[in-house]
Amino acid sequence: MRILLVNWNDRENPHAGGAEIHLHEIFGRLARQGHAIDLVTSGWAGAAPEAELDGLRVRRVGGRHTFALRARPAVRRLLAANRYDVVVEDINKLPLFLAGLTDRPFCAVVPHLFGATAFREASWPIAAVVWAAERPIPRAYRRAWFHAISESTRDDLVRRGIPAERVVVIYPGVDASWYAPDAKVARAEVPTFLYVGRLKRYKGVEIALRALALARGSRADLVLEVAGQGDDRPRLERLAASLGIAEGVRFLGFVSEEEKRRRLRRAWALVFPSPKEGWGISNVEAAACATPALASDSPGLRESVRDGETGFLVPHGDTQALAQRMLALAADRGLVERLGHGGRAFAERLSWERAARATEAHLQHAIARGG
Repeated sequence: MRILLVNWNDRENPHAGGAEIHLHEIFGRLARQGHAIDLVTSGWAGAAPEAELDGLRVRRVGGRHTFALRARPAVRRLLAANRYDVVVEDINKLPLFLAGLTDRPFCAVVPHLFGATAFREASWPIAAVVWAAERPIPRAYRRAWFHAISESTRDDLVRRGIPAERVVVIYPGVDASWYAPDAKVARAEVPTFLYVGRLKRYKGVEIALRALALARGSRADLVLEVAGQGDDRPRLERLAASLGIAEGVRFLGFVSEEEKRRRLRRAWALVFPSPKEGWGISNVEAAACATPALASDSPGLRESVRDGETGFLVPHGDTQALAQRMLALAADRGLVERLGHGGRAFAERLSWERAARATEAHLQHAIARGG
């Protein structure tokens, strides 16, 4: 296949996250299998305008705030110059509405849509733009086939008016050979919980801090490590201080993949209190390391955590319930290990190879059906 792929970021972008891991893990494998893939994505200060990553030919246009304007002309130029078998748009921020630019078979990859959760993160005018931009998706992408990464995302698409028969669910994978237990890396000596991800208001890290404050009322030795960077860090640091738990919270900033893996192995549980995710890749990375997860019972996360098997789900925003789960794990190392064992078994059933094969079959289906 010759594929034109469009996503806001590539994996080298400083703003790259889970969506970019997902994209490169799958389409990098397709490129290595011999499929020719051009990726149109945004640039950043000092970025090369062209690159080759994981076998993908990358063309960077515009920047974080101009990509929506610059991408469409770039896509038009490539469509005019090449005969692609299929066009793929990864909708993980604002939709670019590329389906109307071509009569080629078209697939939309959707990690998740923001909906009303946009108002948790952005100012009202910006959140309103995001919310409004998602409203026309069923009409603007009516000829598209959809690749959702969870049943939650599929259900959201169907509720918005996408025909269910045009949506396939393909779970993301996890590198279970890299994210794996290591007998030489022991659990932390004191009950230590870990958040890994961007520090954005909508991620719900505040909930973890408030739950820790409640739990430390019973056990003062509990620790929360926060790995990641983002513009919510100053507010979260002030909140930790105001709750009187600054000595129990460690803001680690950016950590390398090696350091992230070490922290996942040492943690007693990952904490992921987001109101909505497409999937929750950190949960399955923790599971692969035989570490449980404590997550909100919210879309996406309720699929990457098997309640009572790989960790626990708690009602989103219920700090008392999250604190009680923290204390339960802190009091029972056997429970930590049992859930960790269940998590490892779950992670071993997931692979990027499986996800890539399913994606390849889905794209071939779109081509066979003529879009």
